[in-house]
Amino acid sequence: MAEQRPRGSSSGGRPHRPQRSRQRPSERGRTSDPQRLAAYTVLRAVADGAYANLELPAVLRDRRITGRDAAFTTELVYGAVRMHGFYDPVVAVAAGRPLSQVDPKVLDTLRLGVHQILGMRVPPHAAVAETVALARKVNGAGAAGFVNAVLRRVSERDREAWLAEVVPQGDLTARLAVEQSHPEWVVKAMRAALLGHGAATPETVDEQLTALVAADNDPPKVSLVARPGLCSVAELVEAGAEASPLSPVGAVLPSGDPGAVAAVRAGRAAVQDEGSQLLALALAAVPVEATGTERWLDLCAGPGGKAGLLAALAAQAGADLVANEVSPHRADLVRQTLRPALERASAAGRVLEVRTGDGRTIGEDEPGGYTRVLVDAPCTGLGALRRRPEARWRRTPADLAGLGSLQRELLASAIDATAPGGVVAYATCSPHLAETQFVVGDVLKRRDDVEQLPVREFLRNAAGDPVEVPGTGPSAQLWPHVHGTDGMFLALLRKRG
Repeated sequence: MAEQRPRGSSSGGRPHRPQRSRQRPSERGRTSDPQRLAAYTVLRAVADGAYANLELPAVLRDRRITGRDAAFTTELVYGAVRMHGFYDPVVAVAAGRPLSQVDPKVLDTLRLGVHQILGMRVPPHAAVAETVALARKVNGAGAAGFVNAVLRRVSERDREAWLAEVVPQGDLTARLAVEQSHPEWVVKAMRAALLGHGAATPETVDEQLTALVAADNDPPKVSLVARPGLCSVAELVEAGAEASPLSPVGAVLPSGDPGAVAAVRAGRAAVQDEGSQLLALALAAVPVEATGTERWLDLCAGPGGKAGLLAALAAQAGADLVANEVSPHRADLVRQTLRPALERASAAGRVLEVRTGDGRTIGEDEPGGYTRVLVDAPCTGLGALRRRPEARWRRTPADLAGLGSLQRELLASAIDATAPGGVVAYATCSPHLAETQFVVGDVLKRRDDVEQLPVREFLRNAAGDPVEVPGTGPSAQLWPHVHGTDGMFLALLRKRG
């Protein structure tokens, strides 16, 4: 977990011993620092349904928090959201009461304090004092006293001692659920996915599962994509990034704001996970049997990351592209990210169109109209928990039924929309078997006009070599703990002539 030192701390790199603050709550500062107040603001927005990765940048920008202060705020937010499956039992023990008796707003304040004590390099006395000041400002004087008492008790033990206190013994999935802060159903689903995709055997699955859920708590790197024909990896390297060894069009920004990179600001490059880049590149690399101009379709294009790369690849191939999105707001985001590509296509006389429509009807409306179709299906997002940590707490097993029906309908529509000899890429940002292999298998059972292609020969790294993917089946599943990417799944299907 990333460690940050708060502004004004003189701790350096020395180890910290739990300390009690010598000040009474009434004697402490009555104002909170901007970073902690911003972090609390984001947590409350997340509690109301916002996404941390969208809300946090807006709050930082509005409050002019930059540099080390922004890094500290970011770690506060993401750490408190990721790890509250561990922190909440700690709070319950330290408070001597069930969490149902703690006001949700006060609980958010406590999570921020506990993360500073157990997950960051903040001196315990400073973590307690500053969080009590925050509580006084946002929760009131009475709550501040409660926060002070709870955090003082938390600071009396180190992280390992609290893990020994609150992590259940016995079953590995139950232990990992608390230790690595995941709902237990997600841990069980990940175990089944590792086995089902051939990434682990019964003998190695416990080790792989432990590494996988731990990787979900690692802050993700900032991955950039150089959209071909608009930007090069060399330009991103000149701007301070490092060339990706995994993606031929990727780069990694070691630090700093990606918005400060000129190519990103202009839309010629973008922030995009390397796994997502590989999927788009694989679809573009499959040979198709087509005469005349190829037509490509991104069936579920919002918010536009994969569409941006596909548009660049289509322009290089002399192909037209339709980017379809059911949500008008998300369709606007697609238009925004495709702006440089739209200008380029217009100048070259190529068609690049953004539509708003239901992807489930395109196969009926335009049968056989496209040579390459991407179905980046709506899913639980369990493969992207590093970037969207709140997803682990919002999703439930009940979501899988509705998503599964939608995924099957979208894939069937995509096949109908594909011309004979054309290819469909079915992708999800989830390794869950109910969203990946089961969907593809069910659709294939119902059709005799499509065959599954081996994916691995089309997944190539920056050196042009095949990306090593565990398992032996025709589909491919990427893993955060193996590839350093989101948990992207890809299946390629050829429409028979």
